[in-house]
Amino acid sequence: MLGFEGRVRSALFCVLTVLLFGPVPAMRAQQTGTPPPAQPDQTTPDQGGPGGDNGSIALPKKKEQPAPPPAPVEPAVKNPPELSNYSLRVDVPVVNVDVGVILEKTHQFVPNLQETNFRVLEDGKPQQITHFQRIQAPITAVLLAEFAATNYAFIYDMRNAAYAFAQQLRPDDYVAVMTYDMHTEILTDFTQDKRLVAEALNSLVIPTWRETNLFDALYETLDRLTRIEGRKYVILISSGRDTFSKLTLDKTLAKIKATPNVTIYAVGTGGFARVVSEGRGFGGGSREIDYLQADNQLSSFARMTGGQAFFPRFEGEMPDIFHQINDSIRNQYAISYRPTNTKQDGTYRKIQVELVDDEGNPLRMQDEKHKPLKYDVIARDGYRAKLPVE
Repeated sequence: MLGFEGRVRSALFCVLTVLLFGPVPAMRAQQTGTPPPAQPDQTTPDQGGPGGDNGSIALPKKKEQPAPPPAPVEPAVKNPPELSNYSLRVDVPVVNVDVGVILEKTHQFVPNLQETNFRVLEDGKPQQITHFQRIQAPITAVLLAEFAATNYAFIYDMRNAAYAFAQQLRPDDYVAVMTYDMHTEILTDFTQDKRLVAEALNSLVIPTWRETNLFDALYETLDRLTRIEGRKYVILISSGRDTFSKLTLDKTLAKIKATPNVTIYAVGTGGFARVVSEGRGFGGGSREIDYLQADNQLSSFARMTGGQAFFPRFEGEMPDIFHQINDSIRNQYAISYRPTNTKQDGTYRKIQVELVDDEGNPLRMQDEKHKPLKYDVIARDGYRAKLPVE
């Protein structure tokens, strides 16, 4: 046993140990009866930095970088060193031709023809048809009427023809009305409202000028139609005479050739007045030559575009004429081909459409009594090829 002095030394030693090192964990745990808290794992922290440390010095874990893409494989075939890679674009044109087949006697459309019944020639060379279809669709047409202070008989015929055309229109047709004398005037733009068409025609009461600038008016109409997509028609009601145009006939014909997808149907006016004046001896000489030239101009405009020209003498002919125009416009054969001449040189290519039988001979038609029927194949006579810069 320790003496009093030894026990004092032992007590002092314990007090110094507690003051310097704190209480012993084992002894404290033994005294309170609870296990010591587990220390966090510092080996593999998830967020980087010390485990459980949310302080400002904690660094985020770096994301894995994706693997770089593989190097491109060199082509098996290489160009020569002096020749770089280039692309080649070939523009192969497609020519669309609307063809009408009309009987000469009854002026009726001939249905039920097949693709093998058509032969297309371009500059005399046969072409391979790539698309064939019979179409019957709404029309987009411009009614271009001569309204000049020349003769009341011409104005009377023009109004009757215009009204006869308006009566043939259908609800889904688009029609614009234009008139001309010295100037061209748009009475109504393209519309499906037939009331606007009637109002435009009713406004034609008193003409202003005596001049008939047919070439200028037709040129301006074609220029406007080039901005409209699809097939368009011009119903030209005119005497065919031109008195004061700035443009010449040659420039007008060139414009017709350069304007695609436009068909002109011409109706001559003043036929009865001309017959009466000739019977009385007032229509001979240079005046009659002027009218013959005017008729030839209207026929040329129509023929070049695949249309028709009519020269009625009596008012009762108007309904039948516009019924024929309406039937020809709405019932056609749409033919497409890729020309064998692929040069883009801006030249004019002549088109000829023929009807043939299974053996390649000209097609013959017969009526119910086995009598031969004559027919007309109506199509535009050509087109102008594109230029390289177009």
